[in-house]
Amino acid sequence: MKKLIERLLIFFLGIPAVVVIVLFLPWYNNLIMNIAAVVLAAIGAVEFSVMLEKKQSRISKLESAILGALAPLAITLHVSFGFSYWVIAAIVMSGAGWALVSRIFPRSTEIETVTNQIICGFSLIVYPGFFIYWLIKMNSWNNPGAVLLFLVITFGTDSIAWLAGTLFGANNRGLIAVSPNKSIAGFIGGLLGAVLVAVCAALLFPNIFTFSNVNAPASSIIFYAVFIGFFTGIAAMLGDLAESAMKRSCNFKDSGNVMLGRGGVLDSIDSISAAAPVFFLLFSKFFQC
Repeated sequence: MKKLIERLLIFFLGIPAVVVIVLFLPWYNNLIMNIAAVVLAAIGAVEFSVMLEKKQSRISKLESAILGALAPLAITLHVSFGFSYWVIAAIVMSGAGWALVSRIFPRSTEIETVTNQIICGFSLIVYPGFFIYWLIKMNSWNNPGAVLLFLVITFGTDSIAWLAGTLFGANNRGLIAVSPNKSIAGFIGGLLGAVLVAVCAALLFPNIFTFSNVNAPASSIIFYAVFIGFFTGIAAMLGDLAESAMKRSCNFKDSGNVMLGRGGVLDSIDSISAAAPVFFLLFSKFFQC
């Protein structure tokens, strides 16, 4: 019951907070949101590195935070301050270069773990950092409604999947070994929730959806909304399952304990991280941004 109350509290406080940030604090292409994303990516990378220590891939927390923040920080410099793309490439490649060459002078007792540490460094740059990169990149669009739509789809997918699983999943759990508490009812509920959010947005706020192809019929907006909602929802749930697989592999129940009712930061941004590039690519393919 305590966890239910905490999750509901986060949902009913978190959604309005996100709306305020996206719609009413737009300065420098949502700089406040971008900074928050960089910080969350850094904390998530630290949590990931703690899990990877179980696999003899030890990297300091400071180094983990820096590597995790590189990609989202680089794209923030571009989106909010107009830095050129070569600066982004230079920052990310500097991090990748450090992850590679910083292990060439190990202590004798660490030589056997050098490969693991290098792989860990590369992994921290990619996850969650490079996935969060795509969320920040959305803020370069002149379409805050689309950014908000993405966040509501992912939050809705996660929340409705959890609610449907709680209510109807008692007899259909255990299908996926990495997350035995996940149920078929939860999966179906989350997917339907994602589609429903996208369709409602298309019906209530059609100005968000302006076709790139001026000849596309307006009546097809619903079809594309369903398409985007469906695949964004799937990506969100796969992101959640992927993080569950990593935790189970490393014998962790939660990635941390800093998020009320959620566990760690990775537990809270796993769905967003995986769904961000999918939503970005699909929405920018069909609609003006």
